[in-house]
Amino acid sequence: MSDTVLIGRHDGWVEFTLNRPGRRNAFNEEMHLALRAALEEAISDDACRAILLTGSGTGFCAGQDLGDRDRRKMSGPPDLSDTLNRFYNPLIRMIRAAPKPVICAVNGVAAGAGANLAFACDIVLAAESASFIQAFSKIGLVPDAGGSWMLTRLLGEARAKGLALTAEPLPAATAAEWGLIWKAVPDSHLMDEARAMTESFAAGPTVGFALTKQLIHEAGASGFDAHLDREAEFQGRAGRTPDYAEGVTAFFDKRKPIFSGKA
Repeated sequence: MSDTVLIGRHDGWVEFTLNRPGRRNAFNEEMHLALRAALEEAISDDACRAILLTGSGTGFCAGQDLGDRDRRKMSGPPDLSDTLNRFYNPLIRMIRAAPKPVICAVNGVAAGAGANLAFACDIVLAAESASFIQAFSKIGLVPDAGGSWMLTRLLGEARAKGLALTAEPLPAATAAEWGLIWKAVPDSHLMDEARAMTESFAAGPTVGFALTKQLIHEAGASGFDAHLDREAEFQGRAGRTPDYAEGVTAFFDKRKPIFSGKA
């Protein structure tokens, strides 16, 4: 296993740490493949019911390692569409479709595709000193890794354009105030809070979480009546899980439920 992604296994959950601190955890091909393999394993493992993603050192992720894009060392322009289609887009799709919560702890600057990787996760906690930068315009590119879609959907056109065109850093506290992330927390509390949250999700109703994720992802593209029908369908599925039976029983017994996470 590559040391570009560190893996910490816990009871019911796993922690992945992007580990190229000397490059602010910028992606090269090795780190892409290592993170994808780690995610695939965690997603397919029924014993893993939640995933935490963070970065090593002082930054979360600087996006693409531009050392691989130096035109002075290349015979022609790179095929960035190929980079997105082979690496970033499958990664973002995998996180969004994961049938379990994916939590991101942004420990420092998240720039370019690194910012949009964080936004693809279900819950984003950020250190108060962290910031998010849509750095693409500084090198003549467009937001990628889902950035133009997520920024517009979460913030609206005006703020999405402002962030994308100016490439101004967005402080974590403002990102939370605008609804781009879940919350900003003191730097010294970030990992404790992120790990406690991930552990809590790992003990929760996993199928219900997965169905909730899917409903929320679909909401922006469906009409209200159709979405009511979708909720009814999904609630029927959730109501047939052992976790629903356990939740109701625990309610009447006045105790904390013990969820299995099974369908």
